[in-house]
Amino acid sequence: MNTPTTSSVSVIILAAGQGTRMASRRPKVLHTVAGRPMLSRVIDTAGQLEPAAVRVVIGHGAEAVRDTLTESPVHWVTQDRQLGTGHAVDQALPGLPDHAVVLVLYGDVPLVRAETLLPLIRVAESGSLGLLTVNLENPAGYGRILRDATQAVTRIVEEKDASEAERKVTECNTGILAAPCALLREWLSKLGNDNTQGEYYLTDIIAMAVADGVGIVTVRAPDASEVLGANDRIQLAQLERTLQARLVRRLMLGGATLLDPARVDVRGEVSTGPDCLIDVNVVFEGRVVLGSDVRIGANCVIRDCVIGDGTEIQPNCVLDSARLGRDCRIGPFARIRPDTQLADQVHVGNFVEIKKSELGLGSKANHLSYIGDSAVGAGVNVGAGTITCNYDGANKHRTVIGDGAFIGSNTALVAPVEVGPGATVGAGSTVSQDVPAGALAVTRVKQRILSDWQRPKKTQVKNGH
Repeated sequence: MNTPTTSSVSVIILAAGQGTRMASRRPKVLHTVAGRPMLSRVIDTAGQLEPAAVRVVIGHGAEAVRDTLTESPVHWVTQDRQLGTGHAVDQALPGLPDHAVVLVLYGDVPLVRAETLLPLIRVAESGSLGLLTVNLENPAGYGRILRDATQAVTRIVEEKDASEAERKVTECNTGILAAPCALLREWLSKLGNDNTQGEYYLTDIIAMAVADGVGIVTVRAPDASEVLGANDRIQLAQLERTLQARLVRRLMLGGATLLDPARVDVRGEVSTGPDCLIDVNVVFEGRVVLGSDVRIGANCVIRDCVIGDGTEIQPNCVLDSARLGRDCRIGPFARIRPDTQLADQVHVGNFVEIKKSELGLGSKANHLSYIGDSAVGAGVNVGAGTITCNYDGANKHRTVIGDGAFIGSNTALVAPVEVGPGATVGAGSTVSQDVPAGALAVTRVKQRILSDWQRPKKTQVKNGH
């Protein structure tokens, strides 16, 4: 997203709450939505505004929050005692210049978009207070926006302190606001905690702004889902479904067909070429790039992969940190593990596992095989039941299979070993020495026929004994 520069803005993100209703040892803001901590998503949104500074107020589980998001470009502020939202913002103000604009966000409200926040910033840059509101059919739990006969905002009342008439108001406070730093600093210094919670409410600055004659401009959230927070795991699940709907919609607008959008999860960043088809119960994690005409079957998990044009992933496959070429056929029930590269037209069939290996153009491993730490050339056929024995108990070793080699079924290739181009390994062999190009390697024991052999018979059981 391209946004006008907001370099005069400092963003304060409130993330100190314990979140007791989560019934969790993990800080609330570290619970994930679409595979990422809620706070991480809010920090990213703040970054899109290109602010002068981002300060995150932490308290409960502060060390865990810092350790989890150690790479985030923010300044951490610790709120030793959780005395309310007004107190939390006040902890982050020292050092911010009076001429700055302060935007207040929340670490458990991860779906708000930068486009929604920009009008608030513009209001504050003009010297007024910008307040993000939302209309809700069921406003339970939210502070209400109170207006006078001219529709000017007079104050915000928290639900616990509201009268019966005030609770019928459907315009609600989201908590997100922007204000000139000098004014915000002055108002926060006057806050009291004479309320049912005994806390310093940030919302009380609205009445102070009115008393000072400062304009209050409300901006209506275009979609109520943007300002949803998560106070318990039910609300967290609602956030998840809301964000997933947004993410899969983006895939469909980009030209992908989702057979059931409600049953595809994006837990990272996915890009698709035209005419991809994605079946149900597919989970994308990390960064995934799909070429054109890629088909993903049902019940697949795909993580940090690049998949070439025309490749088909059949149902029940797991792909992790791999690169697949064009027109490959994978699965069903295949597992592609990290550091695997498949060239064009490679076939990997059912119950085949590949790890840290390269397979060349047109090679096939169609059934019940394990290929690990290997370099497999072009046009190689790997028979059913073949395994590369790459681990000796202490170290991993490499297997090299040349172009056009044929590996018979039920073969064990004991690494380090090399099978030359065009070589053949007979079925049932255990290969522990290099096989020259074009040669045949067979290690089977000579078959014996015992014509007078009698198969053991079970002893008959009588009367239940």
